[in-house]
Amino acid sequence: MMRDGQSVIRILRDKIISGEFVAGERLAEIPTAERLGISRTPIRIAFRALAQEGLLEKLPRRGYQVRNVTKAQIVDSVEVRGVLEGLAARQAAEAGLSESTREQLHSCLVEGDKLFENGVLSEEDVENYQNMNMHFHATLIAASENSAIDAALALSDHLPFASANALTFNPLQLQVEYRRLHYAHMQHHAIYHALVNGQGARVEALMKEHAHATLAYSDLFDKKNGKTILKQP
Repeated sequence: MMRDGQSVIRILRDKIISGEFVAGERLAEIPTAERLGISRTPIRIAFRALAQEGLLEKLPRRGYQVRNVTKAQIVDSVEVRGVLEGLAARQAAEAGLSESTREQLHSCLVEGDKLFENGVLSEEDVENYQNMNMHFHATLIAASENSAIDAALALSDHLPFASANALTFNPLQLQVEYRRLHYAHMQHHAIYHALVNGQGARVEALMKEHAHATLAYSDLFDKKNGKTILKQP
């Protein structure tokens, strides 16, 4: 199956978080490409991206190694994102949304609704969801007109799951992925409602909860073996 670079990143991210790729395991381009049945180029790009996120570590000679990411590190990263995006949402709500911002956010909701209307998701749907999700978050942050928030989010991009772009995806569990992403999209609707009604405190709380859905709806454990790579601190 042909997969683009972002799809490969999502799949590898899921394999790291789920424990299929264990902490300390060495990953090389050729065997990983063969395992996924794709070419080396998207693997090379994915490795670099995941190293920037802090999930992989570049080895001195060749290849990468899975980092021992703790649950506390991921929780801390998500907390930071939730606080920053929550602040952006509150400021946007209190200042009032422009017509352009309102239309862009509403367009994201309509696009997302169409993705979920059939009760199933394809890999192409997940790609479209990620693009929509990134646009929703970027529009909201821009609406705050607070450049310091944008700068702070950029500084934390190297932390695991510190970005709204850090989406996981397991193509073998499409129904699970449907429920997880549909739940997140329903949160988008609640966030939009609070924004257009100028409910600053409410939308700030919703954005923090939205960030935490990363933890609540990510499969952090290898259920078959009863273990996890996300070690407690």
